[in-house]
Amino acid sequence: MSDRYPAQYPEKNNEATPAERYASYKKGVKHPLTQAFRERSEFGLDPFQVAACESLEEGNSVLVAAPTGAGKTVVAEFAIYLAMSGETSKVFYTAPIKALSNQKYNELVAEYGAHSVGLLTGDTNVNSEARIVVMTTEVLRNMLYAGSSLLTNLSCVVMDEVHYLADRFRGAVWEEVIIHLPESVTMVSLSATVSNAEEFGDWLQTVRGNTDVIVSEHRPVPLYHHVATRFGISDLFDPASGPATGDRARVNPELMRLSTAQARQRFPENGRGGRRGRRQRGYDQGPQENQRRQLARTSNTPRRSEIVAELLEAQLLPAIFFIFSRKGCDQAVRQVLRDGIRLTTVPERNHIRDLVEERTQDIPDTDLAVLGYWEWLSGLERGVAAHHAGMLPAFKEIVEELFKKRLVKLVFATETLALGINMPARSVVLEKLEKFNGESRVPITPGEYTQLTGRAGRRGIDIDGHSVLVWSDHFDPQAAAALASRRSYPMNSSFRPTYNMAVNLIDSYGRERARKILETSFAQFQADRAVVSLAHTVQGYESSLRGYEKSMACERGDFWEYAALRSELGEWERKKVRGSSAPTATQNTRASEITRLKSALKHHPCHSCPDREKHARWAERWHTLDKKRREVLKQIESRTGAVAVVFDRVTNVLLDLKYLRRENGTLLLDEWGGTLKYIYGERDLLIAECLRQNLWETVDAPSLAALATSLVYEPRRDESLGEESLPRGPFREALRRTKDTWAYLDDIERAHKLTGTEPPALGLCSAMFAWAQGENLSFVLREADMAAGDFVRWAKQTVDVLDQISQVAPESVSHVARDAISAVHTGIVAYSSVAEEQDDTVG
Repeated sequence: MSDRYPAQYPEKNNEATPAERYASYKKGVKHPLTQAFRERSEFGLDPFQVAACESLEEGNSVLVAAPTGAGKTVVAEFAIYLAMSGETSKVFYTAPIKALSNQKYNELVAEYGAHSVGLLTGDTNVNSEARIVVMTTEVLRNMLYAGSSLLTNLSCVVMDEVHYLADRFRGAVWEEVIIHLPESVTMVSLSATVSNAEEFGDWLQTVRGNTDVIVSEHRPVPLYHHVATRFGISDLFDPASGPATGDRARVNPELMRLSTAQARQRFPENGRGGRRGRRQRGYDQGPQENQRRQLARTSNTPRRSEIVAELLEAQLLPAIFFIFSRKGCDQAVRQVLRDGIRLTTVPERNHIRDLVEERTQDIPDTDLAVLGYWEWLSGLERGVAAHHAGMLPAFKEIVEELFKKRLVKLVFATETLALGINMPARSVVLEKLEKFNGESRVPITPGEYTQLTGRAGRRGIDIDGHSVLVWSDHFDPQAAAALASRRSYPMNSSFRPTYNMAVNLIDSYGRERARKILETSFAQFQADRAVVSLAHTVQGYESSLRGYEKSMACERGDFWEYAALRSELGEWERKKVRGSSAPTATQNTRASEITRLKSALKHHPCHSCPDREKHARWAERWHTLDKKRREVLKQIESRTGAVAVVFDRVTNVLLDLKYLRRENGTLLLDEWGGTLKYIYGERDLLIAECLRQNLWETVDAPSLAALATSLVYEPRRDESLGEESLPRGPFREALRRTKDTWAYLDDIERAHKLTGTEPPALGLCSAMFAWAQGENLSFVLREADMAAGDFVRWAKQTVDVLDQISQVAPESVSHVARDAISAVHTGIVAYSSVAEEQDDTVG
C-alpha cells in the first residue's frame, strides 16, 4: 500500500512550465486512459483525482477519503470508464441508501444509455444483466453468498459512502462484501474524511491486496462559516486570524461580546437592573415576568424569514436549512410562507407546476389530497420545500429535481439529505448544533458537521460555499468554532456475525476456515491493533513492577510474605460486624483471625526492619499496579479473537436448534440450515424457525403481511398495544405462536451469551393488515399514525421479507406470501419514478 497523494497539495496552476508540460506528456503516455478521461472532464481533474485514476489504471484498488463536495465520485466515474473501455468487463456501483442508488442510476443512464445500465434494490430489478449495475450494498452481499451468475466478468466494485461501515445496524454488510469479493475484482472505496483512513487502508491492503490510500482535505469550493443573529449575518471567525483551522482560528470578537452580553442578561446581578431592584419597584414575578425573560433570552435569535431575506440579499441562495426534526421542517415551510417569502418568478412557477403535474399524474386525486399535495405544491411554486423521510418518495424526488434545476431555492431538511444525495447548495444553515439520537439530545459530531456543511458550494457554479449557524439561547461561539475547525472523525467497525452469515460461511468454507475469514474483518483488525497497544501498556507495567520488587526487598526476610499478612489483616479489620445482632460465631471468627495475624506480623523477621514502612509503601504500589496489569490482561483476552468467539456462540445456537449437524468432526448444514442461507435481516433465525414449525400455514395474505411487518418494524417510541387493537382471526393465533418462538430463541441465545433480539413490534400490524385488505390511504395512515413516507418505507421492507419467505417457504405459505406482496405493493407503495422512466426509455 502507498499513500499516493498527501493530505495537503498545491493548487493547480494553469500556466505550466515547459518542463511541467513534458512531464504531463510522459504521464499521458504511461496512463493513456487517465489522460483521455482528463481531457473529457468538464472541470479538469484535481491532483488527488489524478492520483486515484492513475492507480486504478495500474490495476490497484484505491481508498479515496475527501470532504463532501470535493469530487470523489469522479474517481468512481473513471472506474466505470475504465471498465467500459474493455469488451466484457462489468462494474457494480453500490450505495448505502435506495435514494442514492436511484439518483446514480439516472445519472449513468444519461451518460451510457439505458441498455448499458441496470438497477438492483430491494424492490426494483431493472436490466440486471447490464455491464454497469447500480445496487444497494445488501444486494451485492446476497449475490456473493448465492454465487450469482451476475458476478461473471465483474472487474470492479465502487463502494460509495464506505464510511457507512461504522453504522451499527447495517455497517457489517460493507465488511462482508469487502471480505468476500473475488480477489480479481478491483475496489474503489469512497469515504468522507475520516481520521483513521490510513488504518482502514492498511486493512484493505491486508484483505484485498494492492490498495492505494489517497487522502485529501482540500475543498475545491472554499467554505466560509457565519453566524446569523437578529443583527444580520456575521463571520464566525475573525478574518484577521487567518484560515479557520486548528488552534490558529480566532472567534469573531463581536460574537464573543454578544455572548457575554446575553449571559449577563440571563443571569443579572443583584442591585440595579437585577432581581432585587425589580422587587423594590414592586415588579410582578409571575407569568408576565417569565415571558419577558424568555423574550430577553432569545432576542438575539433571528426569524427564519429574516435569515432568508439576508441570504437573498447577499445572493447566497439556494440554501438548505438543516433541522433535526421532520415536524420542524414542515413547520418551517409553513412559517416562511406565512411571512410572505416568495423566491420564484412567474415563468419559474409555471415550470414548477408543469413538472409536478407530470410527475404525479399517476397518483389518484384522493391520495393526493391525503398527502397534502396542494399545500406542498403551493410551497414549491414559491420556491420553498421540505425534504425528509416522512415524505412520499415521489415527492422527495421532485424536490431534489427542482432544487438541482434551481427552481426551488430553499429546502428545510433533516440530516438524511446529507447522506450522499446530490443536492449541492450555495449555503447551508444549521439551526441547532445538537440533535435527538433516540434517547436524548446530544451535540452533533465534527464528522456530522462536516457532512452537513459539505453541501455548501456548487462546483462549477459557485466560487465559494457558506455555512450559517443560527444564534440561539446558550449559543457558544467558541464551541461552534471548535466544531467548524475540526475536519474528521474516526471510523470504527460495527461488524458482528449473524446466523445467516454463519450458515453461508460454513457451507462455503467449513467452520475452521470461516473462523479464519472472520478474523480478517476490520473489527478484528482494529481489536488486534488495540491489543498491540494494550500489550505495550502491560510491558510498561511489568517493567515498573520489577523495579518495585527491588525497592521492597528486605534483607531480614521475605517481605512478600510480610506484605501478604498485612493485606490479610487489613481485609479482616475492614469487615464490619453489625453490632450485637451479628452471630456470635462470626464475631468470634473475626476477632480470632485479627489476633492471629497481629501475632504473626509481630514475630515476622521483617517486622523489626527499620525500613519496614518504606518497604510497605513499595508493596502497596506493587499491588495497586499489578491490579491494573491484570485488568489490562483481561481486556487483551476479551479482544483476542473476539469476532471468532461470537461466531462460535452463533454456531452453537445453530447446533442446538439442528440447523447444523456434526458429521465425522465436520460441521454441515442440515435441511433448514440450507433454508436459513437465503433469509437476510435481523430476524433471520426467527423467520426460519416459524417456517420450520409451520406457524404461518393457516394465515391469509393480509395476516401474513401483518406478521411480516412485526418482524421489520422498529417503533420510534415505546408502544403498548392491547390485543383488542390487533386484527382478528388466524392472525392472532399465528402472532401468539410467533411471540412464543421468539421467547424460546431469546432464552437459547442468552444461554449462549448472545444479546438476542427485540420482540416482534406490533404497532404497524393493524395498518398493514388494512392496507393489504384494500383499505384507502387516509384510513391506513390514521391507523398507522405515521407519515406517508414512513409507511411506504416499512411497506417496502415488509415486501422484501415476504419475497424472501416466498422463495424458501413450503408452497402453501409461499403462495400466500406472493399474494401478500401483490396486496402490499400497490398504490403509493408501488409508485416509482425510476421504474416509470425506465419503462418509457425501453418502450
